[in-house]
Amino acid sequence: MRGLRDVYFPPLPRSVYTLQAGGLVNAFGNGLVIPFMLIYLNEVRGIPVAIAGLVVATHALVGIVAGGVFGSQIDRFGGKRMLALSLAILTVGYAAYALVHEPWQGFLVAIVSGIGMGGFWPAQSTLVTGLTPAEQRPSAFAMQRVVMNLGIGLGAMTGGLIADADVPATFVAIFLLNAGTFLVYAALMLALVPEPDLRAAGHASRAGSYREVFAHRAYMAVIALNALFILAGYSGFDVLPLYATKDAGLSETQIGLLFFVNTLIIVFLQLPIAHLSRGRRRMRTLALFGLLWAGAWLFVPIAGASTPSTAFLILLAVMSTFAVGQCLHGAVAGPLASDLAEPRLMGRYMALNALSWQIGFALGPALGGAGLAVSPNGVWIAAAALCATGAALTLAVDRTLPSKARRNPLPAAVAA
Repeated sequence: MRGLRDVYFPPLPRSVYTLQAGGLVNAFGNGLVIPFMLIYLNEVRGIPVAIAGLVVATHALVGIVAGGVFGSQIDRFGGKRMLALSLAILTVGYAAYALVHEPWQGFLVAIVSGIGMGGFWPAQSTLVTGLTPAEQRPSAFAMQRVVMNLGIGLGAMTGGLIADADVPATFVAIFLLNAGTFLVYAALMLALVPEPDLRAAGHASRAGSYREVFAHRAYMAVIALNALFILAGYSGFDVLPLYATKDAGLSETQIGLLFFVNTLIIVFLQLPIAHLSRGRRRMRTLALFGLLWAGAWLFVPIAGASTPSTAFLILLAVMSTFAVGQCLHGAVAGPLASDLAEPRLMGRYMALNALSWQIGFALGPALGGAGLAVSPNGVWIAAAALCATGAALTLAVDRTLPSKARRNPLPAAVAA
């Protein structure tokens, strides 16, 4: 029983658990809006689907630029201050989505929310890394994946019950609720989470530049591979709800259920998979998850050619398979990036790691939205091909890694 408890509640610092609690509340708010963003812009506000995809992509593109600026400021002022600033900007940005009626308004609001999101991930990742001993980071990042997905899944389920394309006020409500969760997270973090002190680890000088990070060949290979996987995999979350409603005939409630089931699988399997991955080759794990995602996306066009009831079951299987892949990715990606990073430049390293996600999320909705207008089924075939390509490229990336980074670390007691 104790072993099972240690899997689902690993012995992490209290401050890390506090971050996870705030992240859970915040992720719930994000789950209220993420699955329904394109539906809101297209079906509620009447913005053409291709332009709506560009609005979502603008959020990610701005995050790319803002993330680089935040990275250097995190190294200067610390992750806690920069996370508080990004949460304040996100509160304003997501509340303003409720006021969008025209495309230009959507682009303006996407710029504001993109700035906030650009700082959110590198600041939070810097805090998690700085507050967690190296051998505990796989568990810390796995738990972060669990609470984020649990929150998003519960939020998506709730959003599916609230959102109604025929009643715009329901979408206004979920955007305002999401904005409120950023404030809750900020309050918990400011009151209960300390600022990690890199000087205590012998890194008194935080001087440096992005040039040093760009020269780190292994790190750049890892984030390039991650960008490819995010483009081909996670960005499908943005266009799948629209495809499911228009081509497969699913309701908003059914879409919420799909995301909820996806979340349940991650909640129950992420930490055990992270536990089982200890001591195992990281690139082999990434290759397996790339193949799982490729197989999942190939079944989406079959759902589009089926009756709504059959399509729901097929997409349920797709989201379940995708969830297992997410668990494999979560057991490797975050800990590998933090292990390769130099502590005195942690903000910059985490900013580039976030960049790999933002590139995928920027290009994915734009290409996916345009692709749905041209060839709805072709989108998923192309995504599957990119996932399979990423799986093959893991062999090349593995050769760039230092030997100590090729496997997930074992806890100190087990290693001894």
